Amino acid sequence: MRTEGGATTRTWTFLTNHARVLIAVARDPQARVRDLSALVGITERATQGILADLEKAGFVTRTRVGRRNEYSVHPDLEFRHPREAGHDVGELLALFVEPSASGEPDPAGVEPGVREP
Repeated sequence: MRTEGGATTRTWTFLTNHARVLIAVARDPQARVRDLSALVGITERATQGILADLEKAGFVTRTRVGRRNEYSVHPDLEFRHPREAGHDVGELLALFVEPSASGEPDPAGVEPGVREP
């Protein structure tokens, strides 16, 4: 909620925090939880919970690299809600994750942080 001139207005967005975290991980698979939290605008604890949800559902795989985690997104998985059946998360990521910084397509056809089956 936001206050404008003494009146309280409700604010909302189309994307959930789960979608925002998934997009942030696809953009930067080596980001720390602290960085993801700052990008999404939620607490580190909430981010950890969302990452655990995404990992449990198979949308994200976490790999330990030294003292840090690296994440891979699985774009081939379908959305969980029956109304979105037949659409995979790769379609959402295609809207929000920019191609590689070099502008060159990835030889494997996969964006950084996005793992094909």
